[in-house]
Amino acid sequence: MGVTAPASAAEADRAPRGTATLTVLAVLALLGIAGFSALGIWQVERRAWKLDLIARVDQRSHAAPAAAPGPAAWLAISRSNDEYRRVTASGSFMPGKDVLVQAVSDRGAGFWVLTALRTDAGFTILVNRGFVSPDERKADAFAAPTSPVTVTGLLRISEPKGGFLRTNDPAAGRWFSRDVAEIAESQKLKDVAPYFIDADKSLDAPGQPHGGLTVVSFPNNHTVYALTWFGLALMLAAGALYVGRHEWKIRKKSPSRV
Repeated sequence: MGVTAPASAAEADRAPRGTATLTVLAVLALLGIAGFSALGIWQVERRAWKLDLIARVDQRSHAAPAAAPGPAAWLAISRSNDEYRRVTASGSFMPGKDVLVQAVSDRGAGFWVLTALRTDAGFTILVNRGFVSPDERKADAFAAPTSPVTVTGLLRISEPKGGFLRTNDPAAGRWFSRDVAEIAESQKLKDVAPYFIDADKSLDAPGQPHGGLTVVSFPNNHTVYALTWFGLALMLAAGALYVGRHEWKIRKKSPSRV
């Protein structure tokens, strides 16, 4: 019965890999290490950007409210510079200009109630007055106040193209996102701001939507991602070092085979 040589001995007896093969492997390893390292550095940069964004948004959302931007400022409004700013606007809600948008909040599944506010400054803002449950919707428990109001809340950027993987259906009154332009068109509104306001709890009252439910949260997993990419770079470097060291040992033992 034959004896099988140990794997280590068989490995030691094999001929060294050719120079061309080793060159290709070395280039691939270097490219992989460089690529993984670049991704790790990118995640570190993204982490710094995210932390700065969180700090800026936190400052905006807790600052004293400023007047809601008027038409002269609309073109300059952007998500990065203006979302979650605390703003205030005075005026009167327009009767019958309510749109219910499907939502999930801390109170469960239901609807956001968006109502057009005609401001004292002469332009219109959609105001997310708050949340109503399906039962509250059936009971029509969301009629807007008829007297003049002052709305305070967070400036939010329009949410075009629907949501929940579904497209808004204005004709059927089914809304899945707070698309300002589409809602304005369906309600035949003019001079509408390109943003809406998430109202705080100041409008809360019996028979009114529940305001102040905006969740300001930004996932920040960039540290984990960075460590993963750097870890892969180190593993690849260690593997390349092992292969190189192993090849060097084989060549040292069998110089005639090189």
